[in-house]
Amino acid sequence: MSVRAVRGATQVDHDDRDEILEASAELVAEVLYRNKLAAADVISMLFTATPDLTSEFPAYAARKMGLTDVPLLCATEIAVPGAMPRVLRLMAHVETDLPRADIRHVYLRGAAALRTDLPR
Repeated sequence: MSVRAVRGATQVDHDDRDEILEASAELVAEVLYRNKLAAADVISMLFTATPDLTSEFPAYAARKMGLTDVPLLCATEIAVPGAMPRVLRLMAHVETDLPRADIRHVYLRGAAALRTDLPR
């Protein structure tokens, strides 16, 4: 069993609590699904939000999904001029038998444009 990092991002239309929770939950669920992971496989998750998203902590969505014993952390993404707005990102550290080359990073909604090199 190895420790791997899985990345992901999604974009919301508005700085709205419900939108942030829905998009964050969708992102977490898709990261777990595409990498055949269970909650017990997750070591920790780091979430970032662009500075224009302040209505809710994205990690709260993971808590609501049952990741209650997983260390979660939220931070603000660097405010780079011209960067894509309203983006939620995550990096999950997981235990898995998947080799690094088989890890599926997940970019949803408008954030898919951030990683055009990844298969959809």
